[in-house]
Amino acid sequence: MHRLLHLTEIKVASRIRSYSDFEAKEGLVLCHERNIVMPALDEIDHKAQRTALTASTIAFTICFAAWTIFAIIGIRIRDELGLTETEFGLLVGTPILTGSLIRVILGIWTDLYGGRIVLVGTMFAAAAATFLLTYAHTYPQMLLAALGVGIAGGSFAVGVAYVSRWYPPGKQGTALGIFGAGNVGSAVTKFLAPLVLVAWGWHAVAEIWAAGLVVTAILFWFMTEDDPIHAERRRTGQRPKSAWLELEPLKNVQVWRFSLYYFVVFGAFVALALWLPQYLINVYGLDIRTAGMIAAFFSVPASLFRAYGGHLSDVYGARRVLYWTFLVSIVATFILAYPPTDYAVKTLNGPATFHLEMGLVGFTVVLFVLGFFMALGKAAVYKHIPAYYPDHVGAVGGLVGMIGGFGGFLLPILFGVLLDLTGLWTSCFMALFLLVSAALVWMHMAIRQMERGAVEKTLDALPPFPEMQGMPAPKVEPRRSDTVLTDWRPEDPAFWTEKGRRIARRNLWLSIPALLLSFAIWQVWSVVVAKLPLVGYTFTTDQLFWLAALPGISGATFRIFYSFMVPIFGGRLWTTLTTWSLIIPAVGIGFAVQNPNTPYIVFLLLALLCGFGGGNFASSMSNISFFFPKSEKGNALALNAGLGNLGVSVVQFVVPLVITAGIFGWLGGDPVMTKAATGSAPLWLQNAGFFFVPFIAISAFASWFGMNDIASAKASFAEQAVIFQRRHNWIMCWLYTGTFGSFIGYSAGFPLLAKTLFPDVNALQFAFLGPLVGALSRSGTGWLADRFGGARVTFWVFVLMMAGAGGVLWFIAAKDQPGAFWGFFISFLVLFFATGVGNASTFQMIPAIMGKEMIRLMPDATPEARRLEAGKESAAITGFTSAIAAFGAFFIPMGYGLSITFTGGPQAAIWAFLIFYVTCLVLTWAAYTRKGSLLYDVERNKRNTTGKAAAAE
Repeated sequence: MHRLLHLTEIKVASRIRSYSDFEAKEGLVLCHERNIVMPALDEIDHKAQRTALTASTIAFTICFAAWTIFAIIGIRIRDELGLTETEFGLLVGTPILTGSLIRVILGIWTDLYGGRIVLVGTMFAAAAATFLLTYAHTYPQMLLAALGVGIAGGSFAVGVAYVSRWYPPGKQGTALGIFGAGNVGSAVTKFLAPLVLVAWGWHAVAEIWAAGLVVTAILFWFMTEDDPIHAERRRTGQRPKSAWLELEPLKNVQVWRFSLYYFVVFGAFVALALWLPQYLINVYGLDIRTAGMIAAFFSVPASLFRAYGGHLSDVYGARRVLYWTFLVSIVATFILAYPPTDYAVKTLNGPATFHLEMGLVGFTVVLFVLGFFMALGKAAVYKHIPAYYPDHVGAVGGLVGMIGGFGGFLLPILFGVLLDLTGLWTSCFMALFLLVSAALVWMHMAIRQMERGAVEKTLDALPPFPEMQGMPAPKVEPRRSDTVLTDWRPEDPAFWTEKGRRIARRNLWLSIPALLLSFAIWQVWSVVVAKLPLVGYTFTTDQLFWLAALPGISGATFRIFYSFMVPIFGGRLWTTLTTWSLIIPAVGIGFAVQNPNTPYIVFLLLALLCGFGGGNFASSMSNISFFFPKSEKGNALALNAGLGNLGVSVVQFVVPLVITAGIFGWLGGDPVMTKAATGSAPLWLQNAGFFFVPFIAISAFASWFGMNDIASAKASFAEQAVIFQRRHNWIMCWLYTGTFGSFIGYSAGFPLLAKTLFPDVNALQFAFLGPLVGALSRSGTGWLADRFGGARVTFWVFVLMMAGAGGVLWFIAAKDQPGAFWGFFISFLVLFFATGVGNASTFQMIPAIMGKEMIRLMPDATPEARRLEAGKESAAITGFTSAIAAFGAFFIPMGYGLSITFTGGPQAAIWAFLIFYVTCLVLTWAAYTRKGSLLYDVERNKRNTTGKAAAAE
């Protein structure tokens, strides 16, 4: 394997050299971006080249120092504001998270507009946010400023794209390694910020770091030049390609594999840099100063030796460097993960005991080795990107950097969970051991698959045993399965009437209860959280808020991945697996709430796992969309989603009832006595989870034995990822956020908002009515979109939502008047009704849009080929839009909270929602309903348009 790998790298290097030699003779290098011709790399001013690298490295160092500023000043801010550990962790982690998220867009902008101007703008924006820290006096204001400080972390994606354009492939590894050594900025902050803080206070740290960013930005602008590609593009007057095309490489699984590698080498580096000081203090009893110095033995080599890793990647190949990185990291994390252990061995002379524990010196040495190889690995990962994706270094580098940054945010949380669960400080290295092992296995399997692909025909021709050579090959009859539909033609009226409708409806009615249970598990946490104080938990209001909000975030995130799973695994298998996954949070809740000593971090994990239910919606809708013809697709999706949405109301209605009775007897555990108006009353809060377990099992079995897979619906992730290039995918994300994002956000935020505004009214008893109205209106109005057109219905939905939001604002202003609550409540019911209708109509639009688009995109294809492609893309878009819209479950309640914090009332948030609905209305009209728009003829002259299209085909 290594020999083949070596030969492969030699061949690639030979091709690169031949290509470069040929172009050098011609005196030209062809830029892959729209065939721009630029001077050969040996004609580039080497002084400008070195200046660009040096200035970029210094700029990234200063940005990284600002990005990690809260690691020092956050300690003083925590003391001043009296923050809890959770609030402090969120404050420190917010810049890490936002700096990771912004890397993709900054990388795309760099590809489009050049790294010089983008990097300068990034530094100015981060400087402004860092300086504004000094004017923040409350915790929400600190969080808002931390969001801006996180912009500094996005500078990495900009610098990678900018620097790589100055160097040929044979030197990009070294150049990017030198640039990446700017990670040492974290050590700069750790060494210098404490000195400034002690002398002048944390405000001075923010002001000086902001000034440093401004000075660096100015010097960078005047010292550097535009990169060669951008300069040539500007000279020739050629416009950059569309931002949508920059996302094209993200469809490759290879990009996501690189992201996992960087999650390991960079995310683990950031996480350990944050975790090690307290680890050393608690395990070895060191003081903070000594712990910080020893932690530097990890962070400094993990930064500075990145340049050497780039050099090794250029000389020996990035893949070989990654192999060594992962192998050494596995050995190092295994040694570090071994907990202090006492052994007793029975001998003839009695038991012989000894103690095994790593000392401080050994720990420091192994830590240094781990940091050294992590530095090599970081350089090796980014050596791959310009080699494989020379035209998309910004977009791909931004995504890989974003995923790596997520590691710095998520891994410390995981370390805390493991410490609470196991009581072992070394459990953090156990987690890293498993993570590195997974990365190594995936990389090795990918390489072996590549090698097998090169000799697959030869291997397949060999018999199972040497003795069978020369014998006739046995004939194997393929086994037929009724669960896989090899012939599926829903648009054929005869086929649909004879057998198609019956099969499709069976799959629909098995999908609905599975989706209802998914929504129930997704929202059950909101009911459980409200009851936790009654059973003995003393969590703060902020902690309870995060418990309620996390399922919305995780559910929306799961939807992004679930959107593409049905064509890969099949609807039957994926529905079964995802339904069974609901057992995990349901049983977890049942056991966790019975013990008042359950750590808060366990509840955080359970809240995240409840997101499994939210994720299932994307795959469920994608699956059902394959079964029905266009004429019935809108109503089918409306029934699936609308009746599935009833899970929200089921939870809010059923759970308060089942927790008051011991419905499982001794098997369900003992109740907790709580205070009630009539005295003490038993409460079986565990029933909130246990109640759904038997129904989940029944639904999972029914899905496996009753549902079908459609053979023609199979597609890889790469085939589905073409939707990221479709403009209408992003438009529908915006519109569906307006409908479903509002539905799920209002469902999560209405009870608390009503209780806050009308404390004298028991609004909780009416809370289930809003989601109920929204779910029923979705399931009952799908026929409207099928009959009149989804775009036309969606247009009037947003008009109605604007009226509903206006009514809410009116009655909030008159909340002290008699009957104001009922006006407020009815206005929200109007909003819920409109969101339900809009949820159905927007999903009806997607297949109509893609059916019309396929005529333009595939003019030479057959009608059947266009139908299949439209179906695959429609399913992927349906799932992806639902993923984006689901973030409304987090942002609408968060909007209420921020509005109340900064203005004293929720009106500012509702005005923002109203303005958003106006944009949705305008976008619907401009793109789909005005004369000459995409769906105008389709929805007003269906018969004529269909006839003309059929004749044309």
